[in-house]
Amino acid sequence: MLCASVPELAEATISSLPPHLSHDPENNSKRSDPFQFGSRLLSETDNVYEFNAWDHVETDDTYKEYAEEQYAKQREAPVSDFDKSRFNSDPAKWWNNFYKNNTSNFFKDRKWLQQEFPILTEITKPDAGHVTLLEVGAGAGNTAFPILSRNHNPNLKIHACDFSKKAVEVIRANEAYDTKNVQADVWDAAGDELPPGLAEGSVDYALMIFIFSALSPSQWKQTVDNIYKLLKPGGEVLFRDYGRGDLAQVRFKKGRYLEENFYIRGDGTRVYFFEKDELIDIWTKNTVDDAPSEASPVPCFQVVDLGVDRRLLVNRAKQLKMYRCWLQGRFRKEGEKPV
Repeated sequence: MLCASVPELAEATISSLPPHLSHDPENNSKRSDPFQFGSRLLSETDNVYEFNAWDHVETDDTYKEYAEEQYAKQREAPVSDFDKSRFNSDPAKWWNNFYKNNTSNFFKDRKWLQQEFPILTEITKPDAGHVTLLEVGAGAGNTAFPILSRNHNPNLKIHACDFSKKAVEVIRANEAYDTKNVQADVWDAAGDELPPGLAEGSVDYALMIFIFSALSPSQWKQTVDNIYKLLKPGGEVLFRDYGRGDLAQVRFKKGRYLEENFYIRGDGTRVYFFEKDELIDIWTKNTVDDAPSEASPVPCFQVVDLGVDRRLLVNRAKQLKMYRCWLQGRFRKEGEKPV
């Protein structure tokens, strides 16, 4: 009778393991598709404390109960009327302070974006043609510069806009800043004017990563209207932001609650946590104030994709479970893209 050797048995044992438990880096890659939110899935037989993170994990009843208790405490101790006025009247001040107090080395490059949104790779190919990408809330350039570092398209132009004058200064001071492919400007996405150098119907893609949450709910409609005006027919918004129930929301203490799901951070900047249905409603409502006629359909966005990205982070030393929640999607302006 033939017997397998020890190495052969070990190899067979490893190959029989589920991919997410194999400890093989190839099986634990972060993402390969923007709406396949990872491959490390937690089953009932898994030891939750074996890894630092698990994908697609719904919050358990204990956490849900704890979160609701935290929300109740937050509502009981909201931001004072004086502070509410102070933070809402001049949000640019707080973002300028934020970028002034944190050097460009503080911010991590968002190298994962092209994995989450493959179109960001497509537009950098040599034969992609003329493409205009608007980044709303460009910060210190940690999205624009990683895209440009992989760019082979001489006709790609990124307009990196931010509410903060200081953030724009940081981008322009970067040694990789070249106005041939990137232009950084101060722009209030919720204001009445369009960004410098951009006209209505001139943008192919609008990138909005953790920017919409910084706006007051009263600013959403104007912002969506502005993005709609800027996009070409068939143009898309690439979106990622915070979801309700995220650990960052649950952790807020007293004196930070502005209104439901809307808070002030310790540095004075604001943040909102969205529900999926809420975002659908915001982006598919009628946009632009022009009254539609029977011959002219109501302008609006279509939801191409909108997913809830849930991740369980684990502190193995302290045996703690922490739930993160983000919303990611694409919204398309009606109409066909011009050839």
